[in-house]
Amino acid sequence: MRTFIRTAWSFVTGFLPLALCAQVPPIVLPQASPEASVEQTVGLTQMAIHYHRPAVAKRKIWGGLVPYGEIWRAGANENTTITFSSPVSIEGQKLAAGTYGLHMIPTEKQWTVAFSNVSVAWGSFSYDPKEDALRVAVDPEKAPFEERLSYRFEDPTDKSVRAVLRWEEVAVPIRITVDTPAVVVESLRAQLRGLPRFSWQGWNAAANYCLQNGVNLDEASTWADRSVSMNQNFTNLRTKAGLLEAKGDTKDAADLRAKALQVATETDMNLYGYQLLGEKKYDDAIAVFQKNVKNYPKSWNTYDSLGEAYLAKGDKKQAADLYGKAMAMTTDDAQKKRISDILARIKA
Repeated sequence: MRTFIRTAWSFVTGFLPLALCAQVPPIVLPQASPEASVEQTVGLTQMAIHYHRPAVAKRKIWGGLVPYGEIWRAGANENTTITFSSPVSIEGQKLAAGTYGLHMIPTEKQWTVAFSNVSVAWGSFSYDPKEDALRVAVDPEKAPFEERLSYRFEDPTDKSVRAVLRWEEVAVPIRITVDTPAVVVESLRAQLRGLPRFSWQGWNAAANYCLQNGVNLDEASTWADRSVSMNQNFTNLRTKAGLLEAKGDTKDAADLRAKALQVATETDMNLYGYQLLGEKKYDDAIAVFQKNVKNYPKSWNTYDSLGEAYLAKGDKKQAADLYGKAMAMTTDDAQKKRISDILARIKA
């Protein structure tokens, strides 16, 4: 039988071109350690870890399958990789944007985490410490059992996150921080070379981000000026005023805020009032909404907003009177129903 099979195979391959026989693809089967990826954005910085997930499979992992004191691929198959779209700090040490091979040296106490400039290696077999971009020390933690190795980005904020390896009963956290305002400023400069440069909104949004975060104030002032030159309005005049005040020029800032109020629309004032309301500056919000009522006495929405401000302050009588006026003026049935429900709660 074996002779027959060999003869038959020789017969078949004898009629196949030699090049085709050499290019027959391998059979694709499930991997023992399946491929996985995890991603996270911090501010504007995109991060990703690409790895393979070995199983415990009743084996001794730490100090066994993964020896202590030896370099480890931090996963299975190819080396694990970690990618950052902008510069970051790892455990307080700076690391440039890029993709790195992620390797670890486990011990019973402290672990070493290595970020290699070579990210295309098979495992850690060709790992060379001379190719490291960075090494940091981290402390492993006791954790609930996990059968398969995993990576997660945990506790994200707009400036930081923890990349955590979890396997068996061990968690290895790596603290990553980002200078998000610096990254955003660089992004804003690039964005203002594109379509946003043709609108006052683009220049104002960029300037206002810097104002709110207290960064890049000089350049932001030029952006605010550019916005005002394109379309002077309540929004960008207030942004420019805020930048002047942040730089110590309180007199010109006050003059600009007064000018902004002169050109404000009903919508501008309404949004400004709600901003103050969100900051719990109830009296300031009431003053803004009162000005809107005076300027736009035929708008039901101005009475509705002023009523909300008085209600937030705790003056139910004033709130009820104003909500009553708003309900009498509006022709929108949905708004009538909403206001009626509010009045019912006030009087309850």
